[in-house]
Amino acid sequence: MTFSIEGISIPDSKLAREVTELVRDTESPLLFHHSSRVYYFGALAGKRRGLKFDPELLYAGAMFHDMGLMHQHSSPCERFEVDGANAARDFLEGRGIAQADIDTVWTAIALHTTPGIPQHMHPVVALVTAGVEMDVLGIAYDEYDDAVREAVVQTHPRGDHFKENIIQAFYDGIWHKPETTFGNVKADVLADKEPHFHRGNFCNVIRRSHWAS
Repeated sequence: MTFSIEGISIPDSKLAREVTELVRDTESPLLFHHSSRVYYFGALAGKRRGLKFDPELLYAGAMFHDMGLMHQHSSPCERFEVDGANAARDFLEGRGIAQADIDTVWTAIALHTTPGIPQHMHPVVALVTAGVEMDVLGIAYDEYDDAVREAVVQTHPRGDHFKENIIQAFYDGIWHKPETTFGNVKADVLADKEPHFHRGNFCNVIRRSHWAS
């Protein structure tokens, strides 16, 4: 069953159903529901911003964005974002999706942890990141009505201790290849040259976000 929230629902198509089945059977419930919320929050942001986007492509990008954290799709030396993008690419190629659309989904997944760039790109790229940032970091939290947030979470629950559980899920997916986590070189330069520079911390941002758990 698909749920409509302010006119946004999961696409009723064979492709979307296959995406749902694969991700549900591969990822943990934590990541499956997180990815589903990413789709809803991303699509709602797109509607609010007046962006035109293909719901199927946005759904594929949202649902595959954390697939690289799963051992079945985790390579020895690529960033987990690239592993997820490659998994989505292989899936979509096998279903005859146009190369340009595959490239858009690939880029959306590969860039979803790179702030400051996706919002200037194709709507699908921008909205996958918008959905991730809302669900994990609470960015633009106040731009979603209480009723909308509640409806999304009722449809795809966050569960208890979501913040710590999502941090643990990231750790579990990347601990074995720390070299792929090489950070923002600009922050490295500032830390090297500016004694009073304080580097931002992703985990602390999650813990301080508006979400309660």
